[in-house]
Amino acid sequence: MENRVYREKPAGDAWIYRQIGINALIEIVKRTTKQTISDILHNQVFHPLGFSESDWYADKQEKLIEVIEPSDEEDHWKINKDTSGEKTNMYVSAKELAYWGYLHLKNGKINDKQYVPEKMIKMATSLQSPTAEDVNRPQNGFLWFVKDLPAARSEIGEKVPKGSFQILGYTGVTLLVIPNEDLVAVRMFNSFGSPEGYDYLSDVRSFGDTIMSCLEK
Repeated sequence: MENRVYREKPAGDAWIYRQIGINALIEIVKRTTKQTISDILHNQVFHPLGFSESDWYADKQEKLIEVIEPSDEEDHWKINKDTSGEKTNMYVSAKELAYWGYLHLKNGKINDKQYVPEKMIKMATSLQSPTAEDVNRPQNGFLWFVKDLPAARSEIGEKVPKGSFQILGYTGVTLLVIPNEDLVAVRMFNSFGSPEGYDYLSDVRSFGDTIMSCLEK
């Protein structure tokens, strides 16, 4: 039934990715601040840090790479007209995505200026998900996957040290922060969806493990 919210599983019994939590968070932010997600990020982060390659777009742009979706149509560009920050039509360069990771690596402080409260960064990037009987489930902060105890279904590679955190994008984009190594790593894609035979979990875990293997060398 539409417009009905219900709990699918008791807390700690399962891990399920659903957009409803993000939608609820967006609505809370809008009602309490009277601003959109885009307004807040532009005013408090993007503009102060000089970001010029990160934004939500409602129309096709010459300098933006198209997101390729499985389709028989020639034009793969399917973009939402909402630029409030609520939809998956945000574009960012590898450089600025890495800098976003660096902001979190430095707990919100760049060049002696605190752009985001340190407490907020630490809450977002530390373990917040409830303890579950199944220890192999992914572990989460707030919107970030975090590395705590070994977990078979974690999105973060086995070799990546505890205390690291990672966030994923609509097209498989991956931003990994490894505080133990003072390191930020980014990979970028522009294709949505998984081709036949593609093992998503193995692939995204291999990213972090490859980074760690490079450090060992």
